[in-house]
Amino acid sequence: MDLKDQLKNLFPDHEPAPEETISEVEHELYVQNEPMICKYEKRKGKATTIIEGYEGSDEDFKILAKEIKTKLSVGGSFKDDSIIIQGDYRDKIMNLLQEKGFKTKRVGG
Repeated sequence: MDLKDQLKNLFPDHEPAPEETISEVEHELYVQNEPMICKYEKRKGKATTIIEGYEGSDEDFKILAKEIKTKLSVGGSFKDDSIIIQGDYRDKIMNLLQEKGFKTKRVGG
């Protein structure tokens, strides 16, 4: 006997509510004219990639940070209007941003 049958035995008069479909609308990011800066730094001996220069809202920038981290399967954070990614992923990040329509500028090394 599965859970649905057990619930039906306990509550014979209950009618299940129709399932609602939730449509997800993809969030559109603000694409700016100025290039975003993608630079490489070493912090505490570890390689980090820093993305700065986004002119849109902080929420959009946080969404972009999460998307970059999930696509690259790396760790990182969002602090002080910049995205900090663990490791040297400048080329991959610049390709992702350019696919989205952003202009990018490579800084350092």
